[in-house]
Amino acid sequence: MILREKVAIVTGSGRGIGAATAKLLASEGAKVTVNYLQGRDKAEKLVDEIARAGGQAILVRADVTVREDVEAMVRTTESALGPVDILVNNASIHFPIVPFVQHKWEDFEKKILGEMKALYHPCQAVVPGMVQRGRGCIVNISSGLSRVPGEGFVAHGTAKSALDGFSRSLALELGPHGIRVNIVAPGATDTDAIAFMPKEMREKVAARTPLRRFGQPEDVAGAVLFYCADWSRFVTGTYLPVCGGIQMS
Repeated sequence: MILREKVAIVTGSGRGIGAATAKLLASEGAKVTVNYLQGRDKAEKLVDEIARAGGQAILVRADVTVREDVEAMVRTTESALGPVDILVNNASIHFPIVPFVQHKWEDFEKKILGEMKALYHPCQAVVPGMVQRGRGCIVNISSGLSRVPGEGFVAHGTAKSALDGFSRSLALELGPHGIRVNIVAPGATDTDAIAFMPKEMREKVAARTPLRRFGQPEDVAGAVLFYCADWSRFVTGTYLPVCGGIQMS
C-alpha cells in the first residue's frame, strides 16, 4: 500500500489507460477521483470495482478543457477525499488522422488548444495547494508520437510535443516547492484509440517492437505508479517511453 492516504485525480479515467491507472493507484491505497466526460456507465463500473476491492474512489463528471468544471472537480475531491497529492493528466482530445495537406486548420487548432486546456486547467487548480503543503506529484500522459512522428498524426504529435515542453517548464518552476512533474509516453497500446487499425497493420507494429506485442493499459499504469510512489522522489522533468522498446533513448 505504497500510496496509503494519498489523494489522486486521474483525468479521463473512465476507460483505457486512465481506468487502469485509477484502479492501480487505488489498489496501492490512494483515494481516487475517477473523472469522465462521456461513458458514465463504464466510469461507474470502475468506481464500484475499486470499492469491491477495498479501495476508495469517487466519480466526477467534468470537462477538463473548461476551467470552471475543473475547479469544481477539485473542490469535490478535497471535500470528499482530502487535499490532492497526485494529478495524472490523462484526458486526451480527439483528432482526425489524415495527411497534413488534407488537414483543416479548425481541427488542428481544436486539438492543440484542447490538449493544452486539459493540461493547464487541472495543473492550475491543484498546484497552489501542493505549493502550500510543500509536496505533490504530477504525471502527464504524452505519446511516443511527440518524439517519433507518424504519418497522419501531425495534430496529435504536435499537441503532445507541447505537453512535453510544458511539463519540463513546470518541473523546473515547481521543483523548489517539492513538486515533481514527469511524463509517461505510451507507444501503441491496446485501447479504443487504436481500434481503427487493421489486423495487418497491428501485426507489423508488433513485429517491429522488441517485446513483440502491443502495450496494455496496465503497462502504462505501472509506469505512472512508479512516478507517484516515493521510489521516484528524486526524479522530475523526465520522459519515460512505455513502448516495448520501439523507441529507445
